[in-house]
Amino acid sequence: MDSQPPANGSSPSTIGGDLWNRVASLIPTSDSIFPGKFSSLYRQTFAKKRHISFPLPLPNISADTSRIYVALEEIMADVLSNLHDIQKSLEFWQSRAEGSNARKAYFMVFERGPVAFVDESVKLVRKGLSEEDSAMQHLCQSSSSHMLDRMRVLMELRSSLASFLAQLYVELDKRGEDLLKNPEKSLPSLLVVIDRLFSNLEGSFSHLHAARESDSSIDGSYSMPLVFDRLPEVNEEGSQWTDCELTDAINLVHKNLEKLNSYLSVMVGKHRKPRRMTLYWVRYTCGAVGISVFSIWLLRHSSLMGSSDIENWIHDAKEATVSFFSDHVEQPLLAIRDELFDTFRKRHKGVMEAEEVQLTQDSLHRMLRNFCEQATPEKVSDNATDQEMLEVVMHRYEKELVHPIHNLLSGELARGMLIQVQKLKLDIETAMLELEQILRANEINFAILAALPAFFLSLGMLALLRTWLKQDSKAQGRGRIARIHRRLLVVEIEKRIMQYQSYVEQGRDKDAETVFGLLIYSLERLYRVVETPAKTSGEWDLVKQDLIELGRPQQETSYKLTVTQRLTTVYDCLLPSLKRQ
Repeated sequence: MDSQPPANGSSPSTIGGDLWNRVASLIPTSDSIFPGKFSSLYRQTFAKKRHISFPLPLPNISADTSRIYVALEEIMADVLSNLHDIQKSLEFWQSRAEGSNARKAYFMVFERGPVAFVDESVKLVRKGLSEEDSAMQHLCQSSSSHMLDRMRVLMELRSSLASFLAQLYVELDKRGEDLLKNPEKSLPSLLVVIDRLFSNLEGSFSHLHAARESDSSIDGSYSMPLVFDRLPEVNEEGSQWTDCELTDAINLVHKNLEKLNSYLSVMVGKHRKPRRMTLYWVRYTCGAVGISVFSIWLLRHSSLMGSSDIENWIHDAKEATVSFFSDHVEQPLLAIRDELFDTFRKRHKGVMEAEEVQLTQDSLHRMLRNFCEQATPEKVSDNATDQEMLEVVMHRYEKELVHPIHNLLSGELARGMLIQVQKLKLDIETAMLELEQILRANEINFAILAALPAFFLSLGMLALLRTWLKQDSKAQGRGRIARIHRRLLVVEIEKRIMQYQSYVEQGRDKDAETVFGLLIYSLERLYRVVETPAKTSGEWDLVKQDLIELGRPQQETSYKLTVTQRLTTVYDCLLPSLKRQ
């Protein structure tokens, strides 16, 4: 550790380290600045196509002030977009910082890209061999410092942008009527105010640059101080500005906005959360290896290598699919159709028919009547039932059994036995007829059971299709999850209203200003995601007006809280799914 480097040349380890550093510098990581520059270029290219959803606190303006209106829309859109990027990264780092030490160590090693994986693995091995302190403890401390440094910078950026947004929104709310009544005087005044706000923002970023430059763990994070262009000295209360001066001032606003976007793209790019490719590079690598192995295996069984395995598998799969469709879809549906519509026309003759049973019953009835008329001196009634005549037969049968041999030859014993055989035949045929009726009645049930696999498969596909059509993700969908996200946005707005009021009462004007800017950001998010479902339910005009009321700086806090309560209890687009009728 304390050995001196050689005087001449470099050691092999130094040469290897230099070579590795050169190779590593070519690989993009989570801290790389190139994605941030690419994002900045994308934003600058498509900035004119992006507009804010939340309306500016300005009345309907004339054509003379339309240029400044477009500039203000671009300022609001870019600031809100940057705030959204900062907020997403900040939430990511906060969730990682709240995790366990094992989770933090896993992030440092496996979720920062392959270069960080190699570097941290080498450090762990060196720390483990040196036995100076715990390697895992050092890794957890490094992880905490890594996350906290980014959280502090992002929070300061968010605070500065939120204050800028709040000041701009309040100024627009104050000067809205003046722009409508006296645009010749109000436009120069508004442009001077915007220039002052940019100057204040530059001061806050300069303070951030000076405060964090010395102790930041991120190399190169603060090497580009932000400097905005200034308006020339103009007497605001004197003569009116010429059209050329107004055009130059508006162009200066656009130029400063581009500088702001470029600066934030670098700053946020250095402190933002790792991209999805970096976070899950281990999974993607394993997936790529698996796909490569599978491709080689597939190639070995393909016709390119002289094998017919793939063709045989495709043929077998096709036959299995056709067989499944025939056995579990086509045939059961045809059986159900035949059972419902063609039962008596297409059904084949059964094992036992009702006419045969009736013939056997009539034959038994005649046999019983003849036996009773010959065996008893009394005349049998015409209304006598088969059961009554059968009792007479059984009574005579019992007497005949006293002398079975004699009565079998000259008596009525054989005749009584034949009558009982006929009765047994009738019972058997009746039971068979009832059993056949039961089977016929359940034919449709058997067909439905055969179609159950296809039914459950179709049900799963319909569920997936329903989820895809509803786009039930985050806050912009139409399903239950989207409703929950929209209601959570309302809760976030309510908390910021109460926090703003608390800071105002405590005299913490700077903190109150920051919270008001974050309130406008939350209102813009809710305004964007609730627009489509509110238009579908016919509530958009009322919801829009309530959201605008929540953004008015001079509105009473009690009234704003009443509006948030109304949003979550009245409007169908924000109600939970269980309360919908």
